[in-house]
Amino acid sequence: MKKYILDLTVKAVERINGKYVLVRLTSDSLLPDMHPGQFVEVRVDNTSETYLRRPISINFVDRDANELWLLVAVVGDGTRHISEVQPGQTLNCVLPLGNGFTMPHTTSECVLLVGGGVGVAPLLYMGAEMHNRGCEPTFLLGARRVADLLELDLFGKYGRVCVTTEDGSYGERGFVTNHSVLAEHFDRVVTCGPTPMMKAVARHAHNAGIDCEVSLENMMACGIGVCLCCVEKTVMGNLRVCKEGPVFNIKKLLWQL
Repeated sequence: MKKYILDLTVKAVERINGKYVLVRLTSDSLLPDMHPGQFVEVRVDNTSETYLRRPISINFVDRDANELWLLVAVVGDGTRHISEVQPGQTLNCVLPLGNGFTMPHTTSECVLLVGGGVGVAPLLYMGAEMHNRGCEPTFLLGARRVADLLELDLFGKYGRVCVTTEDGSYGERGFVTNHSVLAEHFDRVVTCGPTPMMKAVARHAHNAGIDCEVSLENMMACGIGVCLCCVEKTVMGNLRVCKEGPVFNIKKLLWQL
């Protein structure tokens, strides 16, 4: 896909909680095509401490409003500066980057989308695109506590939502791999979140003989495959997560399944 460097206008900023901020961006021209699972590299302005762009998953694309949504987890100086933007300001973004999730081949395909933490971000757009194609996804979302759950109302627009919290404050108690929905039949599993969670989900899918895709979150600097910061060892040799990924079928990975 063609890549663009765009100055996008901040349309709205919603502070979800102390750690997460939803930034909605727009443009005077039509936004380029973007696929679920792809990401953008955002330039961090007005700071002498951050030199590299920050990779952020595409949370949602609203074609009617010509908006791109970025769900930002504030974890350092770079993401803090991005989260502090105000409506009317601009963010310089390189997009769309990487390869996205595989879309269902038929409307009858049963797909489970599993996310944890900010890893739920790309699953909203994936679920929306599936819904638009007549395929109803099942979401399985995990968090430490109810206050850490993100965009539940939005996920509910596009499919069934199942939830786990480690403290039992919402949904079923435990990790996503403890949820009772895993006893049901699914044709495919898609997951994004902390690596230990994704490895556990991938192990479940492997043992159940279910096809599984994961979205890796290796450290990325350039986002275009030049710097080699994000290399992952695979059955095909070293691959760049930002270029050949971030989405991989688990059959390509050397995880201990």
